[in-house]
Amino acid sequence: MVRVHVVVHGMVQGVGFRFSARVEAQRHGVTGWVRNRSDGAVEAELEGEPAAIDRMLAWFDEGPPGASVTSMTSSDLEPTGEPGFRVLS
Repeated sequence: MVRVHVVVHGMVQGVGFRFSARVEAQRHGVTGWVRNRSDGAVEAELEGEPAAIDRMLAWFDEGPPGASVTSMTSSDLEPTGEPGFRVLS
């Protein structure tokens, strides 16, 4: 298991990014959370098998239809065993 912290910039709020991320996470068996930041970015922590995290990072780099991702950063974290995937406010 691996865990990553992700921050996505661009037109990523108001386009269903967080809720689409939850669907993708559930589809790939990834746990963690996603939330909007006050600076207009979307932030997430993702945990799962390395291949599933790679697929999620590729999805975050594109986002859902209507999003326009201009940059994405990710950094490794220690896995926590967090269950489920939550959309935070």
